[in-house]
Amino acid sequence: MARYIGPKTKIARKFQDPIFGPDKSYEKKNYPPGQHGPNARRKKVSEYGVQLKEKQKAKYTYGILEKQFRNLYKKASSKRGITGEILLQLIEARLDNTIFRLGIAPSRSAGRQFVSHGHVTVNGKVVNIPSYSLRPGDVIAVRERSKSLEIVTNAIASRVNYPWLEWDEDQISGKFVSFPERSDIPENINEQLIVELYSK
Repeated sequence: MARYIGPKTKIARKFQDPIFGPDKSYEKKNYPPGQHGPNARRKKVSEYGVQLKEKQKAKYTYGILEKQFRNLYKKASSKRGITGEILLQLIEARLDNTIFRLGIAPSRSAGRQFVSHGHVTVNGKVVNIPSYSLRPGDVIAVRERSKSLEIVTNAIASRVNYPWLEWDEDQISGKFVSFPERSDIPENINEQLIVELYSK
């Protein structure tokens, strides 16, 4: 499957937001990329351009391709509630993202690879589909043979707690308690712009 494997700092500079996490290169050059540097003349961006940029930013942040992203939007728009918030909740409920949030993997791309290589179980069964949608109550664990992997031990050492997830240090497992509230999702994304783009 096609994934972006180019320079991440360049993408972060494009959106003027360190979307892939702390980045020393981004801090040195926190202006958009281009041969004329920070003094380049920037064209005024249209309303459509602003909306498109926000959607692209969300896609790069979570590592989701257009077809998957559009399908998630359709699913969100068919549910009752605020479409933008539901969209982010559905994205946060993806298995690869949850592996990252639990601290089992250091990044979403690492989480995606970790899942696809069969290192993860959901409710005791091996799941190797990164886009697998979790439901409240699902228990996500690292397979016994994979618990000693260096990538896991290093990632767990610097893990962060999130209110919609429970963590069991002894079992190296977590529980997807509920869909997150918008205020609990730390990503700097204006989901309303994405809804406006897709609803045209």
